[in-house]
Amino acid sequence: MFRPMMVRFLVTVLIYAAWSPVYAQAPRASTANQANLVALERIWGQAQINHDARTVAAMIGERFVDTEYDGITRNRGVFLAEIANPDLIPTLMAIDNVTVEVYGNAAVITGDYHAKGTYKNKAYEHFGRFTDTWVYENGKWFCVASHSSRKK
Repeated sequence: MFRPMMVRFLVTVLIYAAWSPVYAQAPRASTANQANLVALERIWGQAQINHDARTVAAMIGERFVDTEYDGITRNRGVFLAEIANPDLIPTLMAIDNVTVEVYGNAAVITGDYHAKGTYKNKAYEHFGRFTDTWVYENGKWFCVASHSSRKK
């Protein structure tokens, strides 16, 4: 009876030892970490207003996917090209009611958005909800998926 308990104990210790470096590197669900992610979301919006695709490119993963309110999906390249598109002139990209849930090395951010501007000289104004999924890799957060839904 003693031997099986000892084996289970040793197996548990070995599993913990193998996984502890992974958890030690994962970001904590702290208020500061959550505030950092919200700040990244706000920087992203400002970069869109400024047609700054380079800043957004540094914030999104190589296999990033965007699902827009109309159901269209765009990969990283198409998404970044749209930010640089001179026909699109956003004047407002605001987020509000933002929540951040951190799960180990991933985070899900949800909130309301208000976007306003012109596209091919035609005015637009959208109110909606967004969900962005971020992953922590090599000491940095990257958004890997984004989804938006317009409010009716």
